[in-house]
Amino acid sequence: MAVANGRLRSDWGLVAWFFMTHSPVPQLGQRLEFAVDIARRAGARTLQLFQSSQLHVERKADGSPVTAADRQAEQLLRELIGREFPSDAILGEEFGETAGSSGFRWVLDPIDGTKSFIGGVPLYTTLVAVLWQDQPQIGVIFAPANDEIVYAGRGSGCWHATGDRPAQRARVSSVSQMDQAVFVTTSVRAFSTDRDRDARAVYDSLERECRLTRTWGDAFGYLMVATGRAEIMIDPALSLWDAAALQPVIEEAGGRFFDWQGTPTVHSQEAVATNAALADDVAAVLTRHGV
Repeated sequence: MAVANGRLRSDWGLVAWFFMTHSPVPQLGQRLEFAVDIARRAGARTLQLFQSSQLHVERKADGSPVTAADRQAEQLLRELIGREFPSDAILGEEFGETAGSSGFRWVLDPIDGTKSFIGGVPLYTTLVAVLWQDQPQIGVIFAPANDEIVYAGRGSGCWHATGDRPAQRARVSSVSQMDQAVFVTTSVRAFSTDRDRDARAVYDSLERECRLTRTWGDAFGYLMVATGRAEIMIDPALSLWDAAALQPVIEEAGGRFFDWQGTPTVHSQEAVATNAALADDVAAVLTRHGV
């Protein structure tokens, strides 16, 4: 068994055994273990340029930033997946789609939060997801600069580890009152530039109703919800490679993950994650503002 940096405890074997004996999806346990391992390896690759004076920033066609660290980490992920699972499809933010024939599709975001990475802020993450017949089964969120990881597979629970500490089950919080909730998002500006709906009214309402609002965003915000440190995380716009890893993590931690219409999906280019107790309250805010 390949163990990432020696940090996955013996309980990992029980998770893999559960997949092999209970999951209707073939070889899911093997892929979960592998996904955790390669997320750590790709994340470690990004650290070679993190807070480096040698970091060069380019602009993609859509104006978003990209660095050599993004490309190198995705190339590493693709090489490792291609050797281990050559029949699996791969979709990555930087290098597009590679077709497959197995029914599995790896969805990769080597650096989610490139702006944080460029600014030397340690809240960026490496995301690895595995979809089976277009539905997310495995999700890994790894924050390399913090050496913090959450990972989940359908039916196996969500697991959380920091540094050399053994992995423990991750659970969303039990906060049940909006005025006690922590609300996080990626960018306030994203709510103001959404021309198709009154997204800014959603942000303003949640900011008024919640105890604390912060932009500890991108996938790190979803990691915070999964580990009980925040109760609500919302993005009005995101891509499949941003979203695919999030749903298994949030749901296996006992939370709710859905789009702005309340559908539990990663394919709507928007996302809401909450603990279980506040999901209906947050959905009501969205409905109240006609989104």
